Amino acid sequence: MTSSAGSSCTSARRPKQRRSSRRCCHTRGRDPPALSALGDFQTLPLEIFQMVLNYLSVKDISMLSMVSKTISSRLINYISTSSGTRRLLLQDFHNLQLPGREEGASILEHYKSLGLLLKRCTLLLPTRDRLKYVHKVLSGVSCFKLNGCASPLHCLGLQCYGVFLQILTAGWDELECHRVFNFLWELSNLARKVQTVVSSKPGSARRLELRIRLYCRGVLLPPGSHRSDSAFWLTRILKPWPMVNQARLLYILFGPVSSLDGHVVWQKMIEGPTDESSLKGLADAIKLLYGTEAREWTADDVISLVDELSVVPQEWLMENNARLLLLSGNSICFTFLASKAVNGRAVELARLMVFMALVCEKDLYCMDWAVKMMQKVCKVFSTPWERNNFLQCLESTFSHMLMDMLQAVLAGERGEDDGSFLNLFHLVNAQTSFHKEILYLAMGSSSSS
Repeated sequence: MTSSAGSSCTSARRPKQRRSSRRCCHTRGRDPPALSALGDFQTLPLEIFQMVLNYLSVKDISMLSMVSKTISSRLINYISTSSGTRRLLLQDFHNLQLPGREEGASILEHYKSLGLLLKRCTLLLPTRDRLKYVHKVLSGVSCFKLNGCASPLHCLGLQCYGVFLQILTAGWDELECHRVFNFLWELSNLARKVQTVVSSKPGSARRLELRIRLYCRGVLLPPGSHRSDSAFWLTRILKPWPMVNQARLLYILFGPVSSLDGHVVWQKMIEGPTDESSLKGLADAIKLLYGTEAREWTADDVISLVDELSVVPQEWLMENNARLLLLSGNSICFTFLASKAVNGRAVELARLMVFMALVCEKDLYCMDWAVKMMQKVCKVFSTPWERNNFLQCLESTFSHMLMDMLQAVLAGERGEDDGSFLNLFHLVNAQTSFHKEILYLAMGSSSSS
């Protein structure tokens, strides 16, 4: 019984072995699909594989690139083909910033996805080779170049390039990012172009100033970047230059521009008081360099830069200096004022404090902020005489400014465009509010003691 049972089991296994043998003969010369790096795509000709890719979103292709090195290699080849280039390198960058156009956001998202795709496809390559490959892929897009677009003010090309690079380089260490910057710097010949604009008379190379501003802000400092990333790239842009050129370059990048042609308005800070919108970009850049993210900048570096900026291209009106300091935040403002106090520049410090009070009145800031800032600065003086001298200069400045403005009002015809009377009105209110807060502070201290 045992023998017959064993014979039965053996005979039952034999046909399966023969079928298995026939199956192996049928697939001889090919790897089983489970062992192939291409998986089920092994059976597809390359042309069909690329046709399938045309039906996938860029995000899906990006996910597919992580399946295997072989598929990633096929995708790299696909990206370089004419059909892949047409599919992936969208170039409808113009007139997308108009209100109600969703295509602008859509094309930015597309280039974010493309950045992730190329990041994954080139993951195993050295940084230099990754950059060369990316440049080869993108070199045909003229709007990605500094001088490539005929209408740069109405083009999203540089912003798309910026978000692409932002995703591509996310997570790279500083050494790799240095290589990226050097690669772009040399590729665009930015060193020579920046040298031209910072050493020429302001406004003499207006078109080049505009191109540099749009390229640096679109590609290296795209909107929505992390503060640490922005601090790194802005440092790379500014640090190679002497302080005087850093101030010029900072004004080109973040200073006020014409609403008509986008060119930098160099006389804005000199001809008259300006508004917050004209100074916000500069103030944000200063806060970025002063923050903990910008490790290569000391407080003295930033204060020197602000001081140098206030004479670009000529000495600013003091009111514009005061407004920039207010917008730059408490820490920068105090550090700047304290440096004046330490260096014995009491008259200049007093004028700044008066104009800060005036800006608080005009721009509707709380006046107690100015008084508390003055109180904090007074503690910096090493002797009572220095503090009292500063306070005397402060009151003299209020008095002299009031007399000058009153004289201007009495001498003028006060036409519709004449702001002399309005300036006098604001200064009187500023002085009243400033001294009222001082009285509140003094009486509060007296009553508590």
